[in-house]
Amino acid sequence: MTPVLADAPTAPAHTRGLQIGDIRSDVPVVLAPMAGITNTAFRRLCREYGAGLYVSEMITTRALVERNPVTMRLVQFHESETPRSIQLYGVDPHYTREAARLIAEEDRADHIDLNFGCPVPKVTRKGGGSALPWKLDLFRSIVRGAVEGAGGLPVTVKMRKGIDADHLTYLDAAKIAEDEGVKAVALHARTANEFYSGHADWSAIAKLKETVTSIPVLGNGDIWSAADAVRMMDETGCDGVVVGRGCLGRPWLFGELAAAFGGEGTRVDATLGFVANAFRRHAELLVEFFESEERGCRDIRKHAAWYFKGYPVGGDLRGQFAQVTSLAHIDSLIEQLDLDAPYPGDAAEGQRGRAGRPKRTVLPDRWLESRTMDDSATRELADAELDTSGG
Repeated sequence: MTPVLADAPTAPAHTRGLQIGDIRSDVPVVLAPMAGITNTAFRRLCREYGAGLYVSEMITTRALVERNPVTMRLVQFHESETPRSIQLYGVDPHYTREAARLIAEEDRADHIDLNFGCPVPKVTRKGGGSALPWKLDLFRSIVRGAVEGAGGLPVTVKMRKGIDADHLTYLDAAKIAEDEGVKAVALHARTANEFYSGHADWSAIAKLKETVTSIPVLGNGDIWSAADAVRMMDETGCDGVVVGRGCLGRPWLFGELAAAFGGEGTRVDATLGFVANAFRRHAELLVEFFESEERGCRDIRKHAAWYFKGYPVGGDLRGQFAQVTSLAHIDSLIEQLDLDAPYPGDAAEGQRGRAGRPKRTVLPDRWLESRTMDDSATRELADAELDTSGG
């Protein structure tokens, strides 16, 4: 890692660690699960820069119980990964309990997170993700099943504020989770309708912290820098932060976060050469993960725009990075860069990844008419559990 540029922002001493059940992290930072992103390769890369709790991609409970081959690859961890965290998505208490039991009995992870925050239509239209906490009885049953199945493994919950401004769920859901033995709750401070648009409502995180008092409360949304993380904790009183899109193309953010919270990490001199080397390392780890150079290089393509955001990389060269076919190909492209080009400042900062516009959440028919399950809603959920794609 290159020399420190400047002192990172610091946080009060009481915020510098995070305890989730029997898991202790030296810094209060969690990598948010992101589909197609937070595989073993990316988690390993982030760990190379800084400490934290690094969570897997979302894993479908039924797919795990039925040992779908794609799913079984996604729940593999490198020997260097500790503690190991898996996020589960499910809409059926039975499959959730069995998936948690499988993880515990086969020693596949040290921590289980439950997804109640996903806003994408293919999930919410079947009552899953951020739609599910509206049904309080179902939410309680799923959380209870996970805690029972997990045995002594700590279970956490990640959720959104609710479906829209008129159908907020986070306070009720958090209190249920606390009652059922969950060890922490995390809030992405947007509704499902907001998707990733606008600005996260950090005041909701503060309100949740006032409501839930016996377990840690983690905040998520609009953390693009270490300074943002410190400010969120100062403003909301939350116990830790969950970082998602802010680390896309910038895995060294975890080093800056560690430094900001008094752990081992530094702010780096992110020259173009430094960034190119990180991109190359990411590709190398993907090749190892997929056990295929062709597939690993195909996967790194989507990361190119994030890594080189704001840097003097011409359009033609950017296009070539997005079409790489081998590690040697990557090396040949890196040789064409001005590796001494300095960090471009604001041009490389700010929002990364998807944003979009607010959109009406797609829900099962008549989902909002009651906060409890009925026969029609139960049928919708049965269809949802047929999804065994592996997450």
